This record gives sequence, structure tokens and C-alpha cells, in this order.
Amino acid sequence: MQQEHKKQESSDVDSDEHAQGKEIETGEDNLPSKAAAVHEVIRMEGEKELERDGQALLWSAIAAGLSISASLMAKGILHARLPDSPERFFIENIGYTVGFIIVIMARQQLFTENTVTAVLPVMQKLTGKNILLLLRLWGLVLGGNILGGGIAALAFHLVPFFDTTTDEAFRTISLEIMEKGPEAMFVGGMVSGWLIATMVWMIPSAGAAKLWVIMLMTYMVAIGDLTHIVVGSVEVLYLVFSGAIPWYEFIWPFALPTLAGNIAGGTFIFALISHAQIRNDMSNQKKAKAKKEEQEAAKKEAAKP
Repeated sequence: MQQEHKKQESSDVDSDEHAQGKEIETGEDNLPSKAAAVHEVIRMEGEKELERDGQALLWSAIAAGLSISASLMAKGILHARLPDSPERFFIENIGYTVGFIIVIMARQQLFTENTVTAVLPVMQKLTGKNILLLLRLWGLVLGGNILGGGIAALAFHLVPFFDTTTDEAFRTISLEIMEKGPEAMFVGGMVSGWLIATMVWMIPSAGAAKLWVIMLMTYMVAIGDLTHIVVGSVEVLYLVFSGAIPWYEFIWPFALPTLAGNIAGGTFIFALISHAQIRNDMSNQKKAKAKKEEQEAAKKEAAKP
């Protein structure tokens, strides 16, 4: 029992709320702005993700890797069945959104989506323990996503799910990503990371429009021909398993530049800027609250006989 308690404490995020035994305040009326309320909702979700059991994270990430393959599947089916015209590009890329819809609505662990929320608790309190929890989360989720995506890509290649035309469409779509150089992979990954992070920020206040927010932001990734480490892994591993490219091309020029771009866009640009504006609001609120408490204490002291 004592060991379990110690294990629980070691996985707890370092935060002022944990130290004080309080919940994160997410009520808009008690926070300085609506943006601050959204920030605190996302930070609360991030703490939950950081504290989740490792096995649960890994299985959820593998499930997300399998589910995200629906993006290649839907896009390939549309590509194979639509006439070759300028309109086909815009219609087939609607299929790209399918995998994201499944993963996000099913609450599965996707790198660049759930992992962005986990950055906010670390930025709120930058400690070694929080950084290690973040790296643990990133490693488990990314590894699980690529494993799940790889299984799906291998199944697409080996099992005769689809006709020859659709298989050829998978190959054509996947080869397009490999036409980019490492620099283009990085820049595309940075923009897609920023768009996915924007989507994460929008979802808490989207309400019934959540589905449309997911579709809009991921459709922008698709038509912008941007790179995403997990969806792209399904596409590039499909090429590896079919013998179209050697395995090391998955690592370079694809995986490393794209991963770096996704992290830079989603974490160091979006999350950092978003956190900076809220931190100033929250800091001013705390100062005002402390000043008010001092004034009230002074009044009470002056009222004493």
C-alpha cells in the first residue's frame, strides 16, 4: 500500500494546486479572461494526461495509430474513385480529416494533439520532475502511434482489403510526401503542429461545433500539403513495406525533420506564446488578490480595540 502511494506521488505533476490540495480553478467568473479560463481547462487536461498510467497511455496511443490510418484509407478511396480533375484534390483531402475525427472523438492518445495539452503544466511550473513526466508522455505516445500506424500500413500492404486501383492510390499519395526535402518536411511539420495546437485551444469552447473545428483545422493541414509525424508515418511505412523506398528514408528525410517541426510549431511557438499572455493575466490577478487581502487584514487590525 505504501509503495503504491509512493508511486502515485512520483507520477503527480508539480503544481501549486497539488501542493495546496486544491483543484485547478476553471470557472470563467473567477479568472481574469475567457482565454485564461480556456488555458486552465487545457492545463487541467494536461495534468491528467501526465499522470496517467504508462500502460494505459501506450495502448491508447497504439489504438490512435491504428485509427489515424483511416485518413490514408479515406483519402485513397476518394482518390481512386474520383475523376482526374482539379476538383479531386479538394474533395479527396476531406478524407484526410477522417482519422483525426476518430482519434479525437474517441479520446485516444495522438502525438501533437493530447501531447500539446501536457506542455502547459510544465510551462506553468518548470521543474525537472515535470519535464521527465512530459518526456515520458511524449515517448510513450509517439512510440505507440508509430507502432499502431506501422501495423495498419503493413495490413494495407499484405491483406487484400482493397482493389488494385485503391492500392495504387495509396502508393501515389504516399510518394507525394517523399518528394519533399528535409527542410520542407520541417517547415511543413512546424505549420501543421501550430494548426493542431490551435485546434486543441479551440475545442474547449467549441461546444456542438467540435466536429467542424476538427474537420476545418485538419483539412487545412491536408490542402496545405503539410507534414504530420503520425499520419505521415502510415504513408511512408506503406512505401517501406511495399518496397518503394528503403527503410532508412523513413528516418531521414521524413521522421526526424517532421517530428522536430511538429514539436517546434505545436509546443515552442503556439503553447509558449499562448501561455505567456495568460501568465501575465494570472500574475496580475494574484497581485490584485494579495493586495486586497492585505488591505482587509489592515482594516481588521485597525478595527481592534
